Amino acid sequence: MERQTKAMRAHSLRLFPESEGLAADEPSPIGTARVRRRREADASHAAALRRARAERAGRQPETAAAVKESAALRSTA
Repeated sequence: MERQTKAMRAHSLRLFPESEGLAADEPSPIGTARVRRRREADASHAAALRRARAERAGRQPETAAAVKESAALRSTA
């Protein structure tokens, strides 16, 4: 079994030579891409929250009037 493991590791190193050049504390290219995508997604999410909050703040007076109007309709029915 150990012979097969050694053979598979040697084969893997031949197929993926860039993996042997990475230091233990250096992130892999996949990890780097994942972190970059996560940061972009977080920035996009934060921007969407800011837009939604600004939109909601702009509609605040209209919302209060709509709530009063709907309450008046419920009490008459």
